[in-house]
Amino acid sequence: MDLQDQLKNLFPEHIQEGPVGDSENASKIWMQDEPIICKYEKRKGKPITILEGYTGASEDFKILAKEIKTTLSVGGSFKDNKIIIQGDYRNKIMKMLKDKGFNVKRVGG
Repeated sequence: MDLQDQLKNLFPEHIQEGPVGDSENASKIWMQDEPIICKYEKRKGKPITILEGYTGASEDFKILAKEIKTTLSVGGSFKDNKIIIQGDYRNKIMKMLKDKGFNVKRVGG
């Protein structure tokens, strides 16, 4: 007997809803016409990837930042309407965003 069966026995009148996850939030992200700028910098000798130029709601951009960080298993932050990812992941990030339907422009290097 797995966990789902045990929960059904404990709560027989409960109606199970569809899965709630990041994929549901990601599909609601607003797509824009202008490209998102993906650039590479070095700060204090360490490489970082910066994404900027998103014109939608900042909450959508935060969801996108979290999804990128978890997919790549890297650290990063969201500051001043920019996503800052630790390391040089321009190619992987650009591929992810293009698969989602975003228009991405590579700047520098």
